[in-house]
Amino acid sequence: MSAQKFPEAVTPGGHMPAGLPFSEGMSVGNLIFLSGQIGNFPGKLALNNKTAEDEFRQVMENVFSTLKANGLGAKNVVKCLVMLADMQDWPAFNKIYLEYFDEPYPARSAFGATGLAFNARVELEVIAMRSEC
Repeated sequence: MSAQKFPEAVTPGGHMPAGLPFSEGMSVGNLIFLSGQIGNFPGKLALNNKTAEDEFRQVMENVFSTLKANGLGAKNVVKCLVMLADMQDWPAFNKIYLEYFDEPYPARSAFGATGLAFNARVELEVIAMRSEC
């Protein structure tokens, strides 16, 4: 197998609408860098935001659909970056997050942000690792 010379787009997870000016993620060697995901309904720009918990669960489902499309799962995730519109949502987000990850948990950072795309409550970036390259 030849070495990867340039980053390559990952296989889409099917939740992002077509025509956006970025890839769902990029692969470099055995690392996968996912673009920030929001809690949009699959294939639409509308948020699943009837409740904060709905939106938090949807963002996790969106991330995991891309991971799954690339043969990856929770154990492949090494780093998460959580951006919350309101840091008071941290406990509610953590409750949903723990439905998707077990120990040892990925490394994680979080910060409060204003002006997330489509007035989202959360945006989540993920770095994952393939076990083989």
